[in-house]
Amino acid sequence: MTLEAGKAVAADGTAIAFQSAGNGTALVLLAGQSNTHRWWDSARVDFEDAGYGTITLDWRGTGASDKPDEAYSTREFAADVVAVLDAAGVARAHVYGTSMGGRVAQWLAVDYPERIDALVLGCTSPGGPHAIERDRSVRQALAQADRAAADRYLLELMYTPAWLAAHQGPYYVVGDPEMPAYAKGRHLAASGKHDAWDVLPMIAAPTLVVHGTDDVFNPTANAPLITERIPEARMVLIEGARHAYFDEFRDVAGPVVLGFLAEH
Repeated sequence: MTLEAGKAVAADGTAIAFQSAGNGTALVLLAGQSNTHRWWDSARVDFEDAGYGTITLDWRGTGASDKPDEAYSTREFAADVVAVLDAAGVARAHVYGTSMGGRVAQWLAVDYPERIDALVLGCTSPGGPHAIERDRSVRQALAQADRAAADRYLLELMYTPAWLAAHQGPYYVVGDPEMPAYAKGRHLAASGKHDAWDVLPMIAAPTLVVHGTDDVFNPTANAPLITERIPEARMVLIEGARHAYFDEFRDVAGPVVLGFLAEH
């Protein structure tokens, strides 16, 4: 897989790195919090093989994008995605956002409906007081002083024990290792302040909600909440999958998403 690199310029002048591959209908793939385009390394080839031209980006604060030390928001990230579409010469695209990328995709569909054909929201949350938050024990384990233990716990939130035993890494869904600490804090705050509950009913794009049944990092109970708020949205739960369902269960999740996109 060969990625073609590009740079977009956001409204505030921030440079946003993006990557494109494949040919065909444009499909934007949005990564999780504090992650780069490498979040999609394993899965994107399935979409390219199916005839889609994939577009990813490095969120501001990560990868090859600029890293301003100022407040970020999921709504601003959505505007960054539009800047990428403009730089890539893409008028409309399918959008598949996972985790924080799913939060960003919600704002894309609300603020820029003319740029989206079909929408897929994976392992994500509506945010705000209506969202189902992860259990306190999960938060405590991630914040523990033993960073090696915390990192291992994060991997176990992403993947099943069997998958981890069979795959020794590297793992590209646990954050950009070169990301500055201040930028990690900015991402955490942006994701934590997300609240699209009131505007979800405004989403007009055909929408598919996907989630793993065993996701406790972003609890599965958020999937039906989102599905019920978006008109005519559909939901698919992937049995036994944790947060990184799109990677470990790509042989299940990929066809589900491709089947939905083919309808639109």
